[in-house]
Amino acid sequence: MFNLVIFGGPGSGKGTQSAKLTDHYGLTHISTGDVLRQEMKAGTELGKIAHTYIDHGHLIPDQLMVRILADEIDRLKEGANGFIFDGYPRTINQAEALTAMLEERGCKVDAVVGLEVPDEELTARLLERGKVSGRADDNAETIGERLQVYHQTTQPLKEYYIREGIYRAIPGTGSIDDIFNSIKAEIEACQTHPTPNA
Repeated sequence: MFNLVIFGGPGSGKGTQSAKLTDHYGLTHISTGDVLRQEMKAGTELGKIAHTYIDHGHLIPDQLMVRILADEIDRLKEGANGFIFDGYPRTINQAEALTAMLEERGCKVDAVVGLEVPDEELTARLLERGKVSGRADDNAETIGERLQVYHQTTQPLKEYYIREGIYRAIPGTGSIDDIFNSIKAEIEACQTHPTPNA
């Protein structure tokens, strides 16, 4: 089983590349946003708890989020080749919780793909996306705030995974296929020379 974390700023192409990785390697894509929405829509116990936090404008606590992810992995792991985690972890505490949860299931994060895109490019992409999608958060003021939060929370996480020896920086500019080929090369290098658990 090969497990991958993909992260990058808003508009960096995580969803696009996750879809290509899913198709190419037969991995199962887990987007925490999608999982949360499913749990709440289904009215599960964890979904109801999550709903109370969201209704009050609070972030989902790490412990609850990792429980929801654990349930999703347990539901999907039979026959799975591995998972792509998209949108989680976002902090070092979450990374440690994910590591512990995977270890309980006899697996680990094998590689972390960081799609590195300059802020100016991310802003341009999001503004363009906003014209098409009509998403309320794809406007200049909100984009600036989102990028600031992203850098504050993910910079320490990037350094954490560099120390673990599994971070792979991928230039996130250029054609979708060029970016995907860069990711593939890094994944294949990881599979040939896996990093033992720290």
